[in-house]
Amino acid sequence: MKELELKYGCNPNQKPSRIFAEQGELPVEVLGGKPGYINFLDALNGYQLARELKAATGLPAAASFKHVSPAGAAIGLPLSETDEKAFFAQAAPQSPPADAKRSALARAPQPTPTHAQRSAIACAYIRARGADRVSSYGDWAALSDICDEDTAAALAPEVSDGVIAPGYTDAALEILRKKRKGVYNIVRIDPAYIPRAIERKDVYGVTFEQGRNDLHISADMLANVVTKKKDIPGDALRDLLISLITLKYTQSNSVCYVSGGQAIGIGAGQQSRIHCTRLAGSKADNWRLRRHKKVLELPFIGGLSRPDRDNAIDTYISDDPGVLLLDGEWQKTFVSKPEPFTADEKKEWIAGMSGVSLGSDAFFPFGDNIERARKSGVAFIAQPGGSIRDDNVIDTCDRFGIAMAFTGARLFHH
Repeated sequence: MKELELKYGCNPNQKPSRIFAEQGELPVEVLGGKPGYINFLDALNGYQLARELKAATGLPAAASFKHVSPAGAAIGLPLSETDEKAFFAQAAPQSPPADAKRSALARAPQPTPTHAQRSAIACAYIRARGADRVSSYGDWAALSDICDEDTAAALAPEVSDGVIAPGYTDAALEILRKKRKGVYNIVRIDPAYIPRAIERKDVYGVTFEQGRNDLHISADMLANVVTKKKDIPGDALRDLLISLITLKYTQSNSVCYVSGGQAIGIGAGQQSRIHCTRLAGSKADNWRLRRHKKVLELPFIGGLSRPDRDNAIDTYISDDPGVLLLDGEWQKTFVSKPEPFTADEKKEWIAGMSGVSLGSDAFFPFGDNIERARKSGVAFIAQPGGSIRDDNVIDTCDRFGIAMAFTGARLFHH
């Protein structure tokens, strides 16, 4: 197939809309639904991200893409007991799928398989989705490997626009084709596809042309450690690679925090580097807060939808819980009134973060970025370097005992 008609472009008024191959065939096949313009942008960027993560780490990988930037990305490490609880990683029944607000799945408790029973690619997506469940609402799932039954079961109860993978098992397709009353977007991509070397894009009737960003991100880019602290252990090197590869598919400016093979905070598309660092840091802090005992044991009422539950958690851990805990309101969400999560408790819990890796797609111009990053447990940093204030940034790292590598490569993406 050389051409695929889309419903419309970025907005309903932008018609006609299509994707097409100028030479050869399209590398994608639609197995379900009718993806739109933004859907395919998320799908193709997300698949590249997942594929590069697998190439760099050797493990199956997944991305949760939303509005042309990743909301989460992860590799397929086993889920811990805390992961299972924080990510709500229960198995979904094969029928019925549940994007509905008051779904059958939400009404009935489901068994939770152990990580030994769940495939690596399923773990990768659950971890990618669990990075920032609020941002991942209505995401596009991207998988490096064939989508199996475990992964489809994990996708079935989530509010998601679609999935892209190099293939699907029959059992996975049976589950996914029932999702959203049979119109869930399912795309298969040819894993052997090699895009052309030149990219083109039109803006205001003017055609831009550039070489495709095929920069290979590897551990070799992390060899130039410029701080007094030189040691970067293997897990941290892996996490720095994950951060840099994730940044390659964000909208610049961007910063990415990674812990345990999972992006835990992505700040993308901000005009100021410090705002990227703060935004990503606040998301990393929220990831940490969602793992606190008070949050893991919140007494939700039966029948609460997954989005309502996720939004309630986000409100509960925020600085202003608003009406959530007021008498007459908390009963709509909880069986019993939760104790407030105090500012001191949150500060102490966040202070326990450690060993976090951080990547930046361009240089840090000031040491304030480092000061903010270390508050979220950052111990390892990778950034291009090249600022006239590099000495100040290095000195700030040295003051906090942070190891920082200069990659010498910018990763801007548009």
